[in-house]
Amino acid sequence: MINTINWGIIGCGDVTEKKSGPAFNKVEKSTLIAVMRRDLNKAKDYAERHQVPYYFDKAEKLINHEMVNAIYVATPPSTHAQYAIAAMRAGKPVYVEKPMATSYQECKEMLKVSEETGVPLYVAYYRRTLPGFLKVKELLDENIIGQVLTCNIRLSREANEAEKSNSWRVDPKIAGGGIFHDLASHQLDYLDFLFGPITDFKGFANNNNSWYNTEDTVCASFKFSNGVVGSGMWSFVTHRDAAQDSMEIIGTKGSILFSGFNHQPIKLIKDNGVIEFPYLNPENIQHNLIKQVTESILNGTNCVSTGESAARTNKIIEQIVQP
Repeated sequence: MINTINWGIIGCGDVTEKKSGPAFNKVEKSTLIAVMRRDLNKAKDYAERHQVPYYFDKAEKLINHEMVNAIYVATPPSTHAQYAIAAMRAGKPVYVEKPMATSYQECKEMLKVSEETGVPLYVAYYRRTLPGFLKVKELLDENIIGQVLTCNIRLSREANEAEKSNSWRVDPKIAGGGIFHDLASHQLDYLDFLFGPITDFKGFANNNNSWYNTEDTVCASFKFSNGVVGSGMWSFVTHRDAAQDSMEIIGTKGSILFSGFNHQPIKLIKDNGVIEFPYLNPENIQHNLIKQVTESILNGTNCVSTGESAARTNKIIEQIVQP
């Protein structure tokens, strides 16, 4: 019986500095004891700054360390499956960054190993645990806007300098796709949380820039298992003034307007006016999900973001952009 989760991080890069890493020490019965990065000096620097006792430059050393009993894989998606499978075969529960892997096929392989070994697999779709996004769910559950009819996503922005330099985030071999895979996966996973799996869809994707070769502009329509229909438009090479970040849910008695990333106040829009609700994010944005994952490992309780739910999102984003 495990009484305390001793976490090890594979890939202690930028995402772990504030979004996730510090949260492992703030959750009850959870401690971050080891980190790994291919550059040993960078791993050492991270460990010293965050008071982590062990650091490595090889993932195998961290996975097989006798004191580490759970693994957080925070590398780019191209190595998610490799490290998650190795950790599960070592009997250690895994929390994987999103998207779950570079392909749906890799997701299925990860799920197969989880089933074979009985080792749980979780994925970092933390919007499922944030107060603002839970407020939207609460409004829907309470039927505040009546029967939900449709939902719409609009996300656009200009390309940043890293993308113009062909960073790994727009390299399909490393990221699985482009910025659509990175950002839209959060939005589509959250809608899966609200409405259930997408059961039907149609998508179109183009590359319209000279900086990288993967898709930069995507349109899609989809239908969820509960009958709600929706649409999405994403573009990551627009001019600055065309930036949008909106998610809208329309019902028979009102609508809810909110952002996927900017975390502006949520707007409940009805005939008698507009009510706003704040997002109230924790200091470390993954804290609430890491707490839930830790409790699930220790007590066998349910977690809202699993390999099974995350694999559905990988399947959808992959198939939307296919010719």
